[in-house]
Amino acid sequence: MNTLIAIIGLGVLCLVFEILNLRKGIVPVTIIGLLAVLGLNISEFGSTESYYGNMIVVSKFSTAFSSLFIVLTIFLVALGHNFYENHQNKISDYIAIKVFLLSGAVAMVSFGNLAMFFLGIEVLSISLYVLAASDRLNLKSNEAGMKYFLMGSFASGILLFGICLVYGAMGSFDVTEISELSQSAELPIWFPIGIALLTVGMFFKIAAVPFHFWAPDVYEGSPALTTALMSTLAKVVAMATLYKLLSVMNADISEAYKMVIVAVSMASMTVGNIMALKQTNVKRMLAFSGISHAGFMLMTLLSLTTSASSLLYYTTAYALSGIAAFSVILYVCKNQHNEDITNFHGLGKTHPFLAAVLTASLLSMAGIPIFAGFFAKLVLFTQTIENGYIALVIVAVINSIISVGYYFKLILAMYTKESNEERTGKPFLIYAVAFTAIALNIIIGMFPSLVLDLLG
Repeated sequence: MNTLIAIIGLGVLCLVFEILNLRKGIVPVTIIGLLAVLGLNISEFGSTESYYGNMIVVSKFSTAFSSLFIVLTIFLVALGHNFYENHQNKISDYIAIKVFLLSGAVAMVSFGNLAMFFLGIEVLSISLYVLAASDRLNLKSNEAGMKYFLMGSFASGILLFGICLVYGAMGSFDVTEISELSQSAELPIWFPIGIALLTVGMFFKIAAVPFHFWAPDVYEGSPALTTALMSTLAKVVAMATLYKLLSVMNADISEAYKMVIVAVSMASMTVGNIMALKQTNVKRMLAFSGISHAGFMLMTLLSLTTSASSLLYYTTAYALSGIAAFSVILYVCKNQHNEDITNFHGLGKTHPFLAAVLTASLLSMAGIPIFAGFFAKLVLFTQTIENGYIALVIVAVINSIISVGYYFKLILAMYTKESNEERTGKPFLIYAVAFTAIALNIIIGMFPSLVLDLLG
């Protein structure tokens, strides 16, 4: 609870700095503030408390994922300084929105009541709508914002309908009461229907097939930094929330439901990877890559009682890789009109460090050792086999091999092609974020227990 209050206070402070005309101090103060919030959040690890009539519940799960969200936000705010250097008059708005978005993310994994869950998801969604359309002079950005807003509104409507049905069946929004009542012998038919609608709404948020159609266009049209946020923070938040939603309400997941999860997981992996092979725009390619990774993450729903730690590990590995990759993309495509692969030609010769970081992040996403992405998939596959879903693991392995094809397309462009233009300068923050993110990825890849034991 203290974490949530501190985050909201930090967002207000960003706006106060704008009023006082202290724009240059917004980014460093926000980063220092988020580091302090991270320390406060970690200090609460291991404690279990509920606040405001069980509206907010602090647990190991919420604290661990909240810490991950705060770390990702620190990276995104640090990158924002460079990205918005030509829009200094707007920087307070953008940074404040990111901080408020973080508060929504923390609320989404800390809810003890479905009303708080819906409030959190709306705070996160509205922030994303604004950020997607933040490049007002760019037609693609306007289109992305409008498309995301319309599709997101439909998804929010489905979620709200699901919450209403659950309330109608149980007579309560409190997840503890819902969990107790769900163990009764007879449940009204609209309880499982409500759970199904909640699942569909969250599938949209994580861009799982067949609710993925918005993602490529929105990722491509949004400003690169917003795409980085959607690809990492927003996706991880949605997946963690879906996991908690199903586990805390003790929704008895039937075999039919599990088969649906298996089908959606397989479809997301396959469609995402096959479509990514055809892309020449890097942001669009990573959008389809994110869809395939959503398929991998969904595998954790097949064993709700034991897979919290593997979900945390997988999302951490994926998000750190994404942050490192987008750090390089932001620099390379800064003055370009698009994010085409041709922009990366010769990067290995002109900026070997950035090329190495991007290569490492792509190899992690593909699941190549020594990176965390490999061990994340290994843990996930082992757990899924133990639960008896061997066919799903076989499909996942095949898709992991397919993904190497389009990741290597970008790697080969950096090292085998001649550079199109001369790039000068070594922006400190981009180098620092890129190095830190990929270093953390390698560290948790070499020492997986650092993350796996948190929720074990």
